[in-house]
Amino acid sequence: GKTTTAIKIVFRVKEKHNKRVLVASLDIYRPAAQEQLKVLADQAGISSLPIIEGQLPLDIAKRSIQAGTLQGSDIVILDSAGRMSIDENLMTEIAQIHENINPIETLLVADSLTGQDAVNVAKSFSQRIKITGIALTRVDGDARGGAALSMRAVTGCPIKIIGTGEKIEDIEDFHPERVVSRILGMGDVVSLVEKAKETIDEDEAQKLEKKLLKGQFDLNDLRDQLKQMRKMGGMSGLMTMLPGISKAKKQMADSNLNEKFLVRQEAIINSMTPKERIHVKLLNASRKRRIAAGAGVEIQDVNRVLKQFKQMSLVMKKMKKLG
Repeated sequence: GKTTTAIKIVFRVKEKHNKRVLVASLDIYRPAAQEQLKVLADQAGISSLPIIEGQLPLDIAKRSIQAGTLQGSDIVILDSAGRMSIDENLMTEIAQIHENINPIETLLVADSLTGQDAVNVAKSFSQRIKITGIALTRVDGDARGGAALSMRAVTGCPIKIIGTGEKIEDIEDFHPERVVSRILGMGDVVSLVEKAKETIDEDEAQKLEKKLLKGQFDLNDLRDQLKQMRKMGGMSGLMTMLPGISKAKKQMADSNLNEKFLVRQEAIINSMTPKERIHVKLLNASRKRRIAAGAGVEIQDVNRVLKQFKQMSLVMKKMKKLG
């Protein structure tokens, strides 16, 4: 997850802090590693250093600093070669690059699932190169936060960021107390609120609020809510942050109520006509059959979405009565 983490960091710096960033791959060993970085950078709308075949890592690093200076980049991020275990040649190469470039930050990317191996690698790197912090990937389960705590204790290096999913925005600052809360099943409401602030469109939220105050709520609104939930990490992602619901999370896993469930619901609503989304009463048996065929689901699935919508509409009406 090293190259993906590099892109996630660049994307975050660009979007959140409005900085101009250049990213470059120094990995000339893994097949298509440089091409992978370029493709990911292009997809995210990020500048990447043009690839010159046969150039050595140190020369690429020097060229990227020159290119970043000429382009007026605020930050240059170098994605070096990596190994699953300690490698003397790689260590020497990175030490050389570190000495010549003198970076402000040197982050070691470690996979939380590799456990003790990741701790050993982190310890070796911290002894050889002055790393400023650790980026821990795949910390998207309850028990996996334990690796983060072990690594911090053994190496003395601070864990600065954690990868919490596959999407480009699934990266967070590391907060020890929040990770401990998740491990203990106490939730992480602060991170949930921060995620909501980042993903929810304020204008759209205000439009929905006005509709709700008038007692109006249609299937377009339900679809928007499903999209927001997926942006925030889906049901499983949200549940790790909510306190006291580890039991409910287990029930959700047992009932197979996963991310595919949200995608399927969205597909059902998308298979409806714009008129049907606003006027639910139009949905007779033949229309439901057409919608089910369009979404690739059973009629029961369509009825389930409509039942959910009806329950939400009743709640909205009660809210309106309460003022």
